[in-house]
Amino acid sequence: MYESAEQLLERMPDNVDASCILLDVKIPGLSGPELQDRLAELGSTLPIVFLTGHGDVPTTVRAIKAGAEDFLTKPVPKDKLIDAIERAVARSRVMREKSDQFTALRTLIDTLTPREREVFEHVARGKMNKQIARELGTTERTIKAHRQKVMEKLRAESLAEVVLIAERFRILASPSDKTHDG
Repeated sequence: MYESAEQLLERMPDNVDASCILLDVKIPGLSGPELQDRLAELGSTLPIVFLTGHGDVPTTVRAIKAGAEDFLTKPVPKDKLIDAIERAVARSRVMREKSDQFTALRTLIDTLTPREREVFEHVARGKMNKQIARELGTTERTIKAHRQKVMEKLRAESLAEVVLIAERFRILASPSDKTHDG
């Protein structure tokens, strides 16, 4: 439990376990919606459930549009509050799992050598080994070996998986389009 918004910002939860933030609209320092904005700016993915005695339509709409899991106005039946928290924690768990998968896959991509990375990009674009060999100035046999290494390192069992990985990491995007998403 935190005494103020500033205290939460100073001692941010580590996001290791599935959790959520139970937040009031009126708190010392920043308001609840202002804290929600600051958390978003800092990249926090913890779901927020608002529980307040000061709910109005504009504040509710703002909080929900900004990604609040729920907005409850006191008094709230215990079971409704528990359901909201359980949904938020479940969402937190799913987001954590996706983030962990993204990080693990990024780690696998980072193990590729520069040449394997080139082959990966060409394969993901649907080019045949012969085409890749010609473009990279090497033999088809060498490309086959690199392609096999790429498949092993990425733990991909099919060409479709290679393409999905490339799309997920925007490897096929032009350099100006690339952004980190996860």
